Amino acid sequence: MNRFLNSLERKIGRYAIRNLSLYIIIAYIIGYILALTGSVEFISLNPYYIARGQIWRIITWIIVPPSSLDIFTIIMLYFFYSIGSALERTWGAFRYNVYIFSGIIFTVLGAVLLYVISTNGGLDGVSAGYLVSRGFSTYYINLSIFLAFAATYPNIQVLLFFVIPVKVKWLAYVDAAILVYQFVISGAAGRIAIVMSLLNFLVFFLSTRNFKRVSPSEIYRKRAYQRAASSASSARSGRITKHKCAICGRTEEDGADLEFRFCSKCNGNYEYCNEHLFTHKHIM
Repeated sequence: MNRFLNSLERKIGRYAIRNLSLYIIIAYIIGYILALTGSVEFISLNPYYIARGQIWRIITWIIVPPSSLDIFTIIMLYFFYSIGSALERTWGAFRYNVYIFSGIIFTVLGAVLLYVISTNGGLDGVSAGYLVSRGFSTYYINLSIFLAFAATYPNIQVLLFFVIPVKVKWLAYVDAAILVYQFVISGAAGRIAIVMSLLNFLVFFLSTRNFKRVSPSEIYRKRAYQRAASSASSARSGRITKHKCAICGRTEEDGADLEFRFCSKCNGNYEYCNEHLFTHKHIM
């Protein structure tokens, strides 16, 4: 699997969509606008109408919002944008694209599977299509992004209810327990939706060796090597850099796209690159 992804990335990696999380959020905004006009039913994932020529539903269901719009939803969308962007920086745009789009493809396959099972079980096509459109959304795909982030950065702390500091891995354990409970109490429709929507997570983290390459320890080892190499290069050249990240040691010489900011919460003048500004542990 890992070898296949490496080969695929070399061939078509340049076509990967950069900043994919932002486009997902924009798609949700469009979806909320359509929800206000009552047009969501015309873009939902409904195999009955897809089989009758409405093939746009294979794609447009992605913009259907997984929940109603309120202040909590806005906060959660910002949270998922942040962790999605962090994963893209860690894995690279191509692998992040594969992760998201594989989740979408597996979800569509699951919807078709449920439709076939439902119609063979006695439901008419209209009822089976309605069941699928109600049971499948991007909710579990968003959850798979969070699980991937927790698996990659298990010890990062977030503020639960904006007050209680808790490590991401504990939130992931709670989500996993809820998923198991939902799987047990759900019928065939719910179980298919859960499994197929999270299959991308299972493939990436249980059936591939790629996890070690993107694990925090491996990333730290590579950063340490790059930092040592950069320091040696700067020493040889005699150049003095203006900015240096307190985590990875990179300077403005390591990339034109790097930005550096001081953290107002750290006790001291600690500067961080854009990759570590929001993910570092504050020095008190």
